Amino acid sequence: MATLFRISNIRLLETGKLSSQASKILRQLSDASTDLKAVLAAKIPKEQEKVKNFRKNYGNTKVGEVTVDMMYGGMRGIKGLVCETSVLDPDEGIRFRGLSIPECQKVLPKAPCGEEPLPEGLFWLLITGDVPTESQVKAISKEWADRAELPAHVVSLLNNLPCTVHPMSQLSAAITVLNSESKFAKAYASGVHKSKYWEYAYEDSMDLIAKLPVIAATIYRNSFRDGSGIGAIDTSKDWSHNFATMLGYDDPEFIELLRLYLQFILHLVGSALSDPYLSFAAGMNGLAGPLHGLANQEVLIWIQKLREQVGDKYTEEQLKEFIWKTLKSGQVVPGYGHAVLRKTDPRYTCQREFALKHLPNDPLFQLVSNIFKVVPPILLELGKVKNPWPNVDAHSGVLLQYYGLKEMNYYTVLFGVSRALGVLASLVWDRALGLPIERPKSMSTAGLMKALKAT
Repeated sequence: MATLFRISNIRLLETGKLSSQASKILRQLSDASTDLKAVLAAKIPKEQEKVKNFRKNYGNTKVGEVTVDMMYGGMRGIKGLVCETSVLDPDEGIRFRGLSIPECQKVLPKAPCGEEPLPEGLFWLLITGDVPTESQVKAISKEWADRAELPAHVVSLLNNLPCTVHPMSQLSAAITVLNSESKFAKAYASGVHKSKYWEYAYEDSMDLIAKLPVIAATIYRNSFRDGSGIGAIDTSKDWSHNFATMLGYDDPEFIELLRLYLQFILHLVGSALSDPYLSFAAGMNGLAGPLHGLANQEVLIWIQKLREQVGDKYTEEQLKEFIWKTLKSGQVVPGYGHAVLRKTDPRYTCQREFALKHLPNDPLFQLVSNIFKVVPPILLELGKVKNPWPNVDAHSGVLLQYYGLKEMNYYTVLFGVSRALGVLASLVWDRALGLPIERPKSMSTAGLMKALKAT
């Protein structure tokens, strides 16, 4: 009721039906409010107007050109979508609402006695564009804890799936059947006006983010811990802390690692007005492939093969020999290179800093560090690699191994849970701005050759 009251007042503010003094007070309340939905409701009309005016004035302006290589290369480098929440710069790395990862680590609120920002704070930043206060972050933690309970039919589904079903398939199935709870789907079916789409997309997104750790922990326990119970959500704990506890880990360092890990495909399905559950499930299916979500698993397998061959008392020459052997066999060095970045992935850097602080003498971490020294010069020597630097996958699996989470098939589930924050925040804004279904134009090779008069 409080949320509806604030939203209705904000709509009066936007239509000029409140006094200037009342408007000023309401805006101040919105800035300080711990009610994320009310804060968002105050921002959306301004952004809608900004986009409307921008399109009116610049709608026919060209922002780039498309080459044949871009078309055959998976649309790489084509400027073709709008994302309000983050931008990936080739030189600076990813920025969330204008803030780099190191900047986010400095300004976003942390748990008591913690050193890593809470994912709740990143979500608030993505949704609103504002750095949240500690009280605003605590409000999100409690709201997600309050929304976390799973419907009985989802619990039954997870508990009846054979443990031989891949964890990512279990995750996708559970999210898909959660669609039964979709407020967006129900509102759309009842004919709700499109100006209110964002409100129901927001509600579904908050519900889904809240429930994902419960789903993921249930999958972990069923697949790798003989179906032992996950316990109850503690509303006094943050999202990551509850997740770690449900997985069965109480090491404060692992909890901190999970906070770091959880911060950092869906788009097309969401543009068709599929609800957030179906959209995110589609994204998880795309994420499960070895070129994306399974990449840190591929890295870890490669590192373990390297370690088996050279042991823990290796020389730099032995490392170089194994790397050259990998390259000459036609493979890439897993964990190195990035489609956009032209520098070391900032996510790799922050995970490396975590490892230097907490596990500097771990043999696998030391091996990763020494690989970091020798791989870039070798890739530069090849002369064909645009980015010889490590990405986040080069490190993440090693950290999870150190703290005892050794089941590699599960790593993509963790990756998927972390992706929810960014993609669902983006989906809410897609609905708020009324972005249409995406219909990219496809051409056959014959049609393309004809258009270019190539024979």
